Amino acid sequence: MLLTLLAAAAAPVPAAPPAPPPISQAEHGARGAKCAALADRDPAKAQAEAREWLAANGGMAARQCLGIAQSGLEQWAASATTFEAAAKEAQIAQDPMAVVLWMQAGNAALAGDEAARARGNFDRALALPGLSKEMKGEVHLDRGRASVALGDTAAAKADLDQATALVPRDPLGWLLRANLARKMKDMATAFASIREAAKLAPADASIAYEAGNIAAASGNMDDAKAAWTRAAQSAPESNAGRAAALALQGGERSKP
Repeated sequence: MLLTLLAAAAAPVPAAPPAPPPISQAEHGARGAKCAALADRDPAKAQAEAREWLAANGGMAARQCLGIAQSGLEQWAASATTFEAAAKEAQIAQDPMAVVLWMQAGNAALAGDEAARARGNFDRALALPGLSKEMKGEVHLDRGRASVALGDTAAAKADLDQATALVPRDPLGWLLRANLARKMKDMATAFASIREAAKLAPADASIAYEAGNIAAASGNMDDAKAAWTRAAQSAPESNAGRAAALALQGGERSKP
């Protein structure tokens, strides 16, 4: 019996099966791009794919895909939570994707009417080191939108001033700055900003519509009607096009 036990102890232990090779960053990136493309076409299917990937240790990239899919399904609160978790994971890993993920978390919260949560996420993005001038400008633009939603016009103005200085080629920054200036009755800034927006995107219906609103607020109804006509004709099915058509009919202007 003793000899049997000794023989068993001396027998070689079967080798464990080799661990699968770690997934490279490039493979994660490729799968993430594929999942994001799927989220555009079929967000429910992308959500299932992302959850399966996350269960297989997909990490930050899988969380980002899940957040995109949840946004596609308009699950805004869940999407913001998912992006926040991914951003924290990226921050711990000192991954530069953290800023993008905090921005995505902020935009999901903003879409879900959680402006205070959104602004907090944009604050976290701006607190990260190493932001490029362009990225910083885009975060200021988004934080300005959150401040508008919160009714904090002073903070919104400061952010939109920063955004247009840092990313002067983005027409959205100038449009938002013009819109806010009109509401604050700062017509000089409103006119200057909408002119910059129109130079960058002359065919944009939202810009033409706001140009009409600014002209109307200044009492120049001929210019207002001309701008609203451009908006209504260039994109009749868009929100701006419909609002412009309503304004031309004498209806009450919306305040985008």
